[in-house]
Amino acid sequence: MRSVSALLHLFILLLAAPTIALAGNSADPHSYAQPDQVTIKAMHLDLDADFASQTLAGSVELALDWHQRSARELVLDSRDLSIERVELRRGQRWRPADYALAEADPILGSRLSIDTGRRQPDAVRIHYRTAPTASGLQWLGAEQTLGKREPFMFSQSQAIHARSWVPLQDTPAVRYTYSADIQAPAGLLVLMSAENPFEASADGRYRFTMEQPIPSYLMAIAIGRLEFKPISERAGVFAEPERLDEAVYEFADTERMIAAAEALYGEYRWGRYDLLILPPSFPYGGMENPRLSFITPTVIAGDRSLVQLIAHELAHSWSGNLVTNDTWNSFWLNEGFTSYVENRIIQALFGAERADMEFVLDARGLARDYEQLPVEPSLQRLVQDLTGLDPDAIYTTTSYTKGAWFLRFLEQRVGREPLDTFLREYFDHFAFRSIDNDTFRAWLDEHLLSRHGEAVTAAQIDTWLNEPGIPEFAPVYESAAFARVDGQREAFLAGEQAASELPGADWNTHEWLYFLNGLPAALEQEQLQALDQAFGLTQTGNSEIAFAWYLIGINNGYPAIRPGLEQFLVEVGRRKFVVPLYRALAERESDRRWGRSIYQRARPGYHPITSASVDEIFSQTQP
Repeated sequence: MRSVSALLHLFILLLAAPTIALAGNSADPHSYAQPDQVTIKAMHLDLDADFASQTLAGSVELALDWHQRSARELVLDSRDLSIERVELRRGQRWRPADYALAEADPILGSRLSIDTGRRQPDAVRIHYRTAPTASGLQWLGAEQTLGKREPFMFSQSQAIHARSWVPLQDTPAVRYTYSADIQAPAGLLVLMSAENPFEASADGRYRFTMEQPIPSYLMAIAIGRLEFKPISERAGVFAEPERLDEAVYEFADTERMIAAAEALYGEYRWGRYDLLILPPSFPYGGMENPRLSFITPTVIAGDRSLVQLIAHELAHSWSGNLVTNDTWNSFWLNEGFTSYVENRIIQALFGAERADMEFVLDARGLARDYEQLPVEPSLQRLVQDLTGLDPDAIYTTTSYTKGAWFLRFLEQRVGREPLDTFLREYFDHFAFRSIDNDTFRAWLDEHLLSRHGEAVTAAQIDTWLNEPGIPEFAPVYESAAFARVDGQREAFLAGEQAASELPGADWNTHEWLYFLNGLPAALEQEQLQALDQAFGLTQTGNSEIAFAWYLIGINNGYPAIRPGLEQFLVEVGRRKFVVPLYRALAERESDRRWGRSIYQRARPGYHPITSASVDEIFSQTQP
């Protein structure tokens, strides 16, 4: 499947690729790679997608940038890959290379060591095949799609799953440009985190180019029966035809979001910004793959009430994709900044009241989790040490909400305009680079704190970054709309106001979530029945409200939720929803057997990341 044109394409990418300096020297506990010795600077993939065997097979060519003259080995990350042969190139000549694939670590996968000989090669080519069980790929049969006509496949590379479909340096410290030749079944559309076609090719052959350097976790691929509709000249939606119109309606404000973000933090640097609406088995709300955010259909509520997720994935185009954490120990540099920028976009488009409601929900949820869940103190810190831990299995809301809270604290102390200036300078200076916590701290001290005297002390910064929990001096945020909901909830619980008398029909999604999340842990069956009868909560089509209601129902043994809950668990694979729901079912002896039976039926449709999390829940409980 090699071609001269593919080699030329890789050479062009090499010319376009900037030299990427590693801003931090911290070792990545989740990668075998040795970027201090050598880094990938460009990649070319040549792969066949076989739905019958549920594999990708072909080769990857890695152009190398050597940093140590004495280095004689290239170490790559892999997981469950079948390596067929390895070749090295010096100049124009390829020759076979010796390699060793170590025994697999349960978290990291297998170390792939390639002997480069006495002269360091310019490039390495690895011929390989993925496993049907690759943790970063999900293969769906036609019956598992909305249209039920063609199969579907998509990737999820974050955090360390790229190594399950490409042997590479799977660390966010290394950035590279890439190109790809992909062969898929005729009639199916192939998309990647790159320049994309808008229509399916007749022969199933596709060529892709990504000229901006990205880390491995942002490599993405999807194949399916997909169509495209534009939202603006630079934004649009890919989806199954049966879902396309409702998705275009739901996300009609995408271009306005891009413009709002640009007004705040500078030029959008990735060309296009398109959305791919995936099947409901997608394990996350969204994934910020450059040029093509992957989006769960569970945010299509019909009233555009959940579009903050689009603002979040778009915000990653500045924080995360443009300026990236160099290891998952610094995850908050991606997600805390992104959550802050997301909220600013929402405020610019929909007003301060909605933005405040969304942040208050997040902040109170974080405080509630710290009080009620067994969140280890080390995982309540922004700066973390995740050595020995699977980054998929850790508690990450700290990075999102506490990180955003820290930036709001800075905004309160130094002012919004100075903070915005700081952020624009930060994104510009570190563009297309990966940085660590120490690099950020030094930049913060020099470019913000030094300009604002005693507005913020070093001790306060250390508390935010290195101490567990929420600082006692953290600003407290309120919402006038939520204050009204507080009074109405209290009246309902005291029996002073019937459920049917609550103004729930006029509440938006955020007010409903605030009402439900504020209910006491123990409720009477009559109270649950009254709310359900008045507002049809068990049958709601809003996934966020459904999740909150089902969790309340499980914890209070409310049997009427079971049909709706069963359908929800079978149809939806988003980890944010299904993992807490199964955990709640597993904790109650009366629900455990029923929950296991639902899971056995639902499991074949779940993404490997989701099923691994639920498997662990039930492995820790009695049958």
